[in-house]
Amino acid sequence: MAVQLWETLKESITAYTGLSPATFFTTIAVGLALYYMAVNYFGSSDDAHHRGSGEFEEQLQPLPPPVQVGEITDEELKQYDGSDPKKPLLMAIKGQIYDVSQSRMFYGPGGPYALFAGKDASRALAKMSFEQKDLNGDLTGLGVFELEALQDWEYKFMSKYVKVGTVKSTVRVSDSAAEGQPREAAESDAGKPAEAADGDVGKPAEDGTSESAAKETEEAKSAGDAEKKE
Repeated sequence: MAVQLWETLKESITAYTGLSPATFFTTIAVGLALYYMAVNYFGSSDDAHHRGSGEFEEQLQPLPPPVQVGEITDEELKQYDGSDPKKPLLMAIKGQIYDVSQSRMFYGPGGPYALFAGKDASRALAKMSFEQKDLNGDLTGLGVFELEALQDWEYKFMSKYVKVGTVKSTVRVSDSAAEGQPREAAESDAGKPAEAADGDVGKPAEDGTSESAAKETEEAKSAGDAEKKE
């Protein structure tokens, strides 16, 4: 029975398609394989598209309003370098702190200017330097063109970002004390030679007075002896 059905099927395939049964079934298998490949490919791309659009929507969410931090130290400013996503992204120029959270793709972790975040990068921006030694607010020794470049950066930040605070300037008490000590020592040293000179000047006078007094005493004694003999 089964053999008769198979023979009838082969004859029907050949009659209606003009193909041999082997070619017919091979064509069907290849078509099914292509179908599953297409479904898997386009289905995964759609999933990726949905995931990408979700991440993009998250990035487009409005940023919280800038928070004023007031006057803080360099160490406190380092806490806003973007390592903590819950904190704003801050950066300082010439002691003025700006909220650059809206440009996190540039100043955040992995960005081209990420090393400037959480610091006063005035010197580095003026010199267009990415060296660690220039990541500070020291402007000594900068040339005219470097100061002009820094001024352009400051104008850009003032027009684009919100100022949220200032960097507290630190005064080195030890240096001022060290400067005061040599002055006091110099003043004390300057006074000593004068005192010594006064003492040295006074000694010959005292010695001279004592010698003259001794001579007068001897003369008086000799005069008294002469009077006694007479």
